[in-house]
Amino acid sequence: MSEDIRIHSWPCSYYLDSSKQWIPGKLSLTPVSIRFTADKNGELLVDFRLSGISEIKKEFSHFVFSSLTILEKSSKHWFSSLHPNRNVVFNILEHFWREQLLSEAGAGAALEYGKGKELTGMLEGSQKRLQDTAQVLHSQGEQFDSIMRGLHKIEGDMDVADRLLTELESPSWWPFSIKLWKNPLEAKPKENPAPPDPKIQEGILLRIPVIITHGPDSNAKPAKLTVFPSGLEIRDCNSQLLQRFQSRDVDEIRVHTPYEISIRQRFIGKPDISCRLLAARMPEAIPILEMQFSRKIQFLEDALGFAGAGKSPQGDFWRAGGGFPGAAANPGIPAGSSEGQEQQQLTKVSQEEVKEIREILQQLKGLALETEAELERQDEALDSIGSSVDRATLGIERQNRRMRRLT
Repeated sequence: MSEDIRIHSWPCSYYLDSSKQWIPGKLSLTPVSIRFTADKNGELLVDFRLSGISEIKKEFSHFVFSSLTILEKSSKHWFSSLHPNRNVVFNILEHFWREQLLSEAGAGAALEYGKGKELTGMLEGSQKRLQDTAQVLHSQGEQFDSIMRGLHKIEGDMDVADRLLTELESPSWWPFSIKLWKNPLEAKPKENPAPPDPKIQEGILLRIPVIITHGPDSNAKPAKLTVFPSGLEIRDCNSQLLQRFQSRDVDEIRVHTPYEISIRQRFIGKPDISCRLLAARMPEAIPILEMQFSRKIQFLEDALGFAGAGKSPQGDFWRAGGGFPGAAANPGIPAGSSEGQEQQQLTKVSQEEVKEIREILQQLKGLALETEAELERQDEALDSIGSSVDRATLGIERQNRRMRRLT
């Protein structure tokens, strides 16, 4: 991930301790660092990594001016006159700082494993994505089944209407009716449909912390985005529902950068519902959103330019190892040296890891076959739905003509 990507920037003033004065400029946030550039000469006065921050606080300078302080190692940096306001900048910086610490803690734990574990993690990630896809397909198949049940009910109602029209066209009191001496038709007992099963709690595809903005930036606040097979849900830090979008209600999703998206639901005669989401883990959510809303998602120019920014750290492993887990990361190191022995020890894949990789590949194969079978079943269901709709349309037109003759 490039360190030059600018996630956000704010006009502000920085207190330069060497000259004892406030310098106007711009505070910028990148995926791994915080920078401040002076407006006067474009000089870079501050540049430190998020992982080196010890504390971010909201304080007052000289008991008057509201400021934001960042404690980095033994240095304390003061920022004031923040636009649009101090709370917005604090929420965004704290969000990315915490997520950076969590990601680096996970990366530090991952260094304890060899290349086999790294490859296993990649395969498990692929398996998770395929499972998410299968879950979305299963939910789509249930919707098709519900449509089929509705069409069958329509066909049953049309049969009842057809019998009633036949009675009206040849009533029993008509002297030439063949039904004069016949008893009235006994209505067949209808089978009561089985009560629907209680709705099973919907599976969660992804849940990540975000910074949500409604309208102006002054409303930015922390929240959580949850992605379901049927839609999206946004809750605040107290688990209070802020917004829920059903899949059919989402009209547009714009990807501004790999870390920022906007969601819009349009209305006629009243204002649209829209919100903007900024998150450090947004690159994980964008592929799932792209799968669910393939016709509604739009990548803007900045997002296309940073297309590689959301790749997982495993991509560096493939490039470093030449695309194969047993390849040496640095071929220039002699195999007999101590560094070469350490390198061979790191790249060695144990038999247990090979067995685990084989099991994951078998599960991936099974998931792929089940997904293919489900797609074939849904194709047949679509054909059946099309035929049922055609029959229902013809039946309704025929019954409308018969009713017009009776009136």
